[in-house]
Amino acid sequence: MSGLIGKKLGMTHIFDAKGNDVQVSVIQAGPCFVTEIRTKDRHGYDAVQLGFEEKRDKSVKKPERGHFAKSGVKPMRLLREFRTYDINQYKLGDAIKADAVFQAGDQVKVIGISKGKGFQGVVKRHHFRGGPVSHGQSDRMRAPGSVGGSSYPSRVFKGVRMAGRMGGDRVTVRNMKVVRVDAENNIVMVRGGIPGAKNEMVVIQK
Repeated sequence: MSGLIGKKLGMTHIFDAKGNDVQVSVIQAGPCFVTEIRTKDRHGYDAVQLGFEEKRDKSVKKPERGHFAKSGVKPMRLLREFRTYDINQYKLGDAIKADAVFQAGDQVKVIGISKGKGFQGVVKRHHFRGGPVSHGQSDRMRAPGSVGGSSYPSRVFKGVRMAGRMGGDRVTVRNMKVVRVDAENNIVMVRGGIPGAKNEMVVIQK
């Protein structure tokens, strides 16, 4: 089991071998570079740290420069550790491309940050039905209704669904199928939608 850091490019549709129209999410997966190798003797666990997408030079801080200088890699925008790689197969500075990890037919999970929706009411945030439109109610159609406990327990319990900030959460979508891999452009197409807006960073794992 292994994975890569990538970027969501958007959605499109392609035709499979049987001529079926398949909706896919397009991910630029890699190339990722090995920026550090963690070992059980020194760090307590085995892992490979990968970097993705070059960072602007003026945004790089001095400690980061030292970290990337050790691996001979240009400063990367995003770093993630993967414990599922065989650390003996890689060395610092190695580039890992999409076709080296994924093939069509693989089952993968995609981790990303969902779109932020800001402050939303209960109808949009929790799919409430809203109040009735008859019996003289003109201002309760999208209201949450009663939330308290009257004289007992005379308070609102924690976890009651109310209006508030929506989205911007870490979301994992499992059991997604890789439909196509474009080795030349490091493109992985997975069936269905994945979390995040266009150009949002994601992690794709087998």
